[in-house]
Amino acid sequence: MNEREEKMTVKTPHNIIMEQRNKLTITGVTDIDSFDEQTVLLFTGLGELAIRGENLHINRIDVDTGEVNLEGEIDSLTYADNQPNKGGFFGKLFK
Repeated sequence: MNEREEKMTVKTPHNIIMEQRNKLTITGVTDIDSFDEQTVLLFTGLGELAIRGENLHINRIDVDTGEVNLEGEIDSLTYADNQPNKGGFFGKLFK
């Protein structure tokens, strides 16, 4: 088990608070993959989270609590599906 997988097994509460599409507080962050002014890639206990926009800046990172605060023009939040497939509607339909 590598360090990232080890961090993801520890369940920390994951929440997102967005204010006016220009301030974002994210908890439950286990790692930061990369960031620039257009994209911030974070790892959370619920999968990889991509934040896209313009003029994105990370204001604060608290490694003890897993909290990240960022500002900028936020256009989208997208999770990569790192969770096991739970079937969903089509999984049940085509069994």
